[in-house]
Amino acid sequence: MPVLLVLVIAAGIGLYLFQPWKAFTDTAVNEALPAAAESAVGSAMKDTRAKDLAKGSFVTHEHDTSGTARTVRLADGGKVLRLENLMTSEGPDVRVYLSPRDTDAVKTGLGDGAVQLGKLKGNLGDQNYAVPAGTDLSRFRSAVIWCERFSVSFGAADLTPVTG
Repeated sequence: MPVLLVLVIAAGIGLYLFQPWKAFTDTAVNEALPAAAESAVGSAMKDTRAKDLAKGSFVTHEHDTSGTARTVRLADGGKVLRLENLMTSEGPDVRVYLSPRDTDAVKTGLGDGAVQLGKLKGNLGDQNYAVPAGTDLSRFRSAVIWCERFSVSFGAADLTPVTG
């Protein structure tokens, strides 16, 4: 096999794995917090307010990461993880997780029982991730921006219960 062909194949594999152009691109997302539609229940109106359950600020791990993570119970009983003012890097296969481990421990892995909420929608802005029904949020200590391809945490936020 000619050397040039080997170099071209190696370069292609490297580009696929590392996707270096993502170091120079941004994807901004600006989602509103989901709101339940108002509905009449008898003569009373249903409460349409969301309630914060836990909150924390992101800390940097492998990539500069900042912003806030909130777990929110919606008026319809659904739950979401909301990322606000998120700023991180784009990556080749970045996901959002809830982890039973705190931000320091997440540096070495997500831990048993971590729940994937989906692919990161964008590396900048406000976004929502539905929490699967039946998930006991009290088991989770952090929200994590995780690169699947390289098994590293870009950043994480300890989730502290909100009282009141």
